[in-house]
Amino acid sequence: MKDNDSAIATGEIAVSTPDAHTAGDPGTAKAAAAKGPGAPKTAATTPGTPKAATTAPGTHVGRGMLLAALGVAAFSLTFPATAWGLEGMGPWTVVMLRSVLATVPAGAALLAMRVRPPERRHWAGIAVVAGGVVLGFPLLTTLALETSTTSHAAVVVGLLPLTTAACSAVRTGARPSRTFWIASLVGAVVVIGFAVQQSGGVPNRSDLLLFAALLVCAAGYTEGGRLARHMPGWQVIGWALVLALPVTVAGAALALSAEPLEPTARSVAGVLWLAVGSQFLGMVAWYRGMAVIGISRASQLQLAQPLLTLLWSVLLLGERLPPAAPAAALAVLVCIAVTQRTRG
Repeated sequence: MKDNDSAIATGEIAVSTPDAHTAGDPGTAKAAAAKGPGAPKTAATTPGTPKAATTAPGTHVGRGMLLAALGVAAFSLTFPATAWGLEGMGPWTVVMLRSVLATVPAGAALLAMRVRPPERRHWAGIAVVAGGVVLGFPLLTTLALETSTTSHAAVVVGLLPLTTAACSAVRTGARPSRTFWIASLVGAVVVIGFAVQQSGGVPNRSDLLLFAALLVCAAGYTEGGRLARHMPGWQVIGWALVLALPVTVAGAALALSAEPLEPTARSVAGVLWLAVGSQFLGMVAWYRGMAVIGISRASQLQLAQPLLTLLWSVLLLGERLPPAAPAAALAVLVCIAVTQRTRG
């Protein structure tokens, strides 16, 4: 991946001028000088010259939507993979191992590409990402899943799009439209109603842990999306993992010595997916997508995440699909369609 492969690179290409393409070609520069200042510029029509200005703006939006959707698909497997990991490992072991293992490909990529450390002004945001999506959210949700089903946890975390949009509005000064907020609130109501049906309307310790996870994750997503406008998304999560490495290595050592360890094929597969799929590759796609289409708009794609997780829970864990799931899925998809057609 090139150093300039970032979400803002597309904007730079789109405003390129013919003179900019000829600046590095001595022969072309001499030919242009020989024509004189009044001669017409033909660089834009020269065979082989890129015509970046012809790229439709919707192409970048579609690409951003696709990247964000891939991130959501990866995240939808997080809870089932965590349940697999807990079959043979303790919760602290699962959390710390996933982060340590995710640092391996992230750190290797940073070294291989000889990426310079971020500017000093970006480290505070990277620390928020590390605290939110590397440590906070994985730990809180894993502890919750010790006593909660994946389907229940998935529905509660379905409120994440609304919390992310609110956090983005406070942090970045974004002002989504009224229609955007109405659709988001409707989606949240659907998610809450679904959660009430699953839990009987009685919040418990797992719910409190999940609500806390929503807050720290929303902060991490907001800062990550903001930073992805200044550096590639893979570097954002890569540096966050590296920053958290001293904590995760020490935590993994303590957890392995204190918690029982009976690894099975499913528990190992679960932790590997958490490390490579959820913690690294999913975050890369997610942050890139947010940088292109905006934090608030991308966050609404996560309205589909709880229902995807419910599907994986049935297929991978054998949980029974709640009868209200199809109706909730349709309502959530309608909300997503509305939010994607509004402009904040």
